[in-house]
Amino acid sequence: MSGKPRLTYLNGRGRMESIRWLLAAAGVEFEEVYLETKEQYDKLIKDGFLLFQQVPLVEIDGMKMVQTRAIMSYIAGKYNLYGKDLKERALIDMYVEGISDLMQMILMFPFSPPDAKEKNLESIKERATNRYFPVFEKVLKQHGQDFLVGNKFSWADVQLIEAILAVEEKVPDVLSGFPQLQVFKTKMSKMPTIKKFLQPGSPRKPPPDAHYVETVLKVFKK
Repeated sequence: MSGKPRLTYLNGRGRMESIRWLLAAAGVEFEEVYLETKEQYDKLIKDGFLLFQQVPLVEIDGMKMVQTRAIMSYIAGKYNLYGKDLKERALIDMYVEGISDLMQMILMFPFSPPDAKEKNLESIKERATNRYFPVFEKVLKQHGQDFLVGNKFSWADVQLIEAILAVEEKVPDVLSGFPQLQVFKTKMSKMPTIKKFLQPGSPRKPPPDAHYVETVLKVFKK
């Protein structure tokens, strides 16, 4: 073992992408194993690697971790991206949960039936502009700091920049009414570890395409 975290998932975004983002933002290099067949997935279950028979799977510090939220909490804590006390951690958790609700819509979008795509895209835009982004615009404006919690870079900032960029891929002008978030996006994108992750050739995955959707359905078919 190289000592690097080892990520097992499909070769695409899905639930692993937020974990990739968090590790990359912390400056941590990782290895990836890609599932391409149902047999590989079934073997992981048979060998007892998947506690709840689900991926993502992250092997880190001698543990085989599953459940996205637990994995990310551990990474955030390990790399000092989880606030300085319980109150800051509670704020980070609250913001992360909110962003996760928006990200869930984006995650499921590629699997929408063709006749529902336009409606689902409109739902993403509506939720982003009316429910989620106004919250973070207000937080940044009220405390006048660069970061969401404690004026220190945290897991919440990583989740937010990932969500902003994911929504912008579908709704390019989504930040037009959010000047604070525009500034936030620019600053985050210039942070060395995030800037590196946004470069071509990084472990960041492209938006899901038809091949990715097909592979997901094949690997996880009942």
